[in-house]
Amino acid sequence: MTVLAHELKASYAFVERNFFLTRRYWGWELAFLVYSVAGALSVSLIGAAAGDERLLLTLMIGAIFWNYLSVVFGWIAETIQVERWEGTLEYTFMAPIRRWTQLLGSCLYAMAYGLVHTAAILVVMLLFFRGLDLHVENVPTALVFVLLGSFSFVGIGMMAAILPLLYVERGAQMTFVLQSCLLLVSGVYYPVSVLPEWMQALSRLSPATYVLDGVRAGLLDGQPVTALWHDVVPLVIMGIVLIPAGLWAFGRAERYAKRTGKLKRVG
Repeated sequence: MTVLAHELKASYAFVERNFFLTRRYWGWELAFLVYSVAGALSVSLIGAAAGDERLLLTLMIGAIFWNYLSVVFGWIAETIQVERWEGTLEYTFMAPIRRWTQLLGSCLYAMAYGLVHTAAILVVMLLFFRGLDLHVENVPTALVFVLLGSFSFVGIGMMAAILPLLYVERGAQMTFVLQSCLLLVSGVYYPVSVLPEWMQALSRLSPATYVLDGVRAGLLDGQPVTALWHDVVPLVIMGIVLIPAGLWAFGRAERYAKRTGKLKRVG
């Protein structure tokens, strides 16, 4: 129990460290928030221009919840890059802590930051479209799917974090490529059925597909979680598989990076 308490305190230290980093670079965070708000509004205005309230809600839901999932993914995937920017990568990886301790702290902060960031966007969008009757149905269903999807994206984020570790100069850009591919196949702004058949098959490998299906079914159609097992089961399986797989893959990548000297700060 003492060991567990020690590791949890160490995880909280990484949460606190990431908070201080966010506060230090508040200008970047503000710019990113403005960019995210502008993007969400631009997409949602397509529905407003069409005069279709359901289309507007569909696009708003896609923009808002994709923002949360992408923020969670991005924070975890860029953990290594942030360490390298700060010049602390070697010290962190040589510190006497378990790697899951660091990743747990980064994941917890990513979820908390994602919720705050997304809440700010939601408030702006509600104020912007306050003249419309934006009625939603089953909010608890949406929250359940967001929680389940968070765990799946944590696992994918851990795997993506390997890229900046192994590819010092190009790794961060490669995580954006992966994120854009998930955006393309997950039906964020359009139904998956409009994709070519081979891309529809790929969409079933993205947890965002099931998250958005479940969130829309809950908010727009009022369906309970018990009626959406076809979306719940894949998310649970992905969470169970992807998190251990991410930890395993990250551990292998860390050992390789230490052996080949890739922890050295560049730039």
